Amino acid sequence: MDEREVEWSDLPMELLPLIGKTVQARIDVVRFRSVCASYRSSIPTLRGISPPLLLPFPFPINSAGGQSFLSQSTIYRLEPLDDNPNLSTCSSKSWLVKVEEFEPGRVRLLNPLSSLHIRFLPDSFPKVINLLDFRVVEVGKAYKLQLSSGMNIAGVNKLLLFPNSAWTSCVEDKLIFGLFHEGKLGYVKYGDKNWTFVDDHNFYYDDITVYKGQPYVVDRLGTVSWIDSSMKLIQFSPPLCGLGNQKHLVESCGELYVVDRFFDRERRFDQELRRYRVCPKTVNFEVYKLDQEWGRWVMVKNLGDQVFILGKDSSFSVSATEFSGCKGNCIYFTDENDIGVFYFENQKTGKIVDFQDQCHLFWPPPSWLSSKSSSKC
Repeated sequence: MDEREVEWSDLPMELLPLIGKTVQARIDVVRFRSVCASYRSSIPTLRGISPPLLLPFPFPINSAGGQSFLSQSTIYRLEPLDDNPNLSTCSSKSWLVKVEEFEPGRVRLLNPLSSLHIRFLPDSFPKVINLLDFRVVEVGKAYKLQLSSGMNIAGVNKLLLFPNSAWTSCVEDKLIFGLFHEGKLGYVKYGDKNWTFVDDHNFYYDDITVYKGQPYVVDRLGTVSWIDSSMKLIQFSPPLCGLGNQKHLVESCGELYVVDRFFDRERRFDQELRRYRVCPKTVNFEVYKLDQEWGRWVMVKNLGDQVFILGKDSSFSVSATEFSGCKGNCIYFTDENDIGVFYFENQKTGKIVDFQDQCHLFWPPPSWLSSKSSSKC
């Protein structure tokens, strides 16, 4: 059969909804609907989760009841367009940033690692960013549980909204999974009065993520399981039995990795509490990938150009080649209020401030994002 090229504007109208429904990220749906009137009318508008989703207090914290709110933030990778006048002199090819809608229609920028509010921006930073002026790639999402005052609720390690496609905007169809400081794994549906345990026996879960459309969890022994529609845990891997203190799940290039983090247990002086206490400090990492054919774990000694990012509320990976001056084969992480980096090449761990010449993923904002080179909406 002969192939011929067809202009996007000449595509049959009945194909547009089918194409549009394959787009999963919200930003991509917005861009699809921005092409023209035909594209815009082919798929419906999207509803967000703003105002924040109302949920009961998680039971490990307050079994007597009460209400909390689920807040969502999104991690984006921004890239300049080829015709950007500042492209040839820009300090970075891409920029990684987390965006949180803290009030309806109002957003603020967060550090993708620490999730702290970026309060001080350069004078040249634009007041309004038109996302159509850049290539925007959604890297991941993060969630937190808050009081009505906006204060974060302590005792929650990680939250996961599932499913979270752009087309599952009905809150009645969603589940919220929660990992708490005690290692307990629970879930709640919209309208439930209490959270429910997924596992009544294992209280040692470290991380949860979505991989190939299913929620996966890892416990402190490194056993990975996925959660089916009946809230049953299906074991996916044998125990890793790594000697580290905390396990993380990271998807990279379509593969699921377990990152084993090692802490020391030294006593350090806490400036806020004005006393010594045990503050675990990261001293090493080991990374493993499951050989599914043989059902065994294989240690990964080189990440190539990949960078693993272990944030406070989300973990993900990016390619170092997308960021000028950034080295691959490393892991960025948080320790208390510090941001650290671990390089596999020399097994060296240090604070990010000691490697500023190699760390342009988060700061400063690149020159092509300045108000002089960005269009206003």
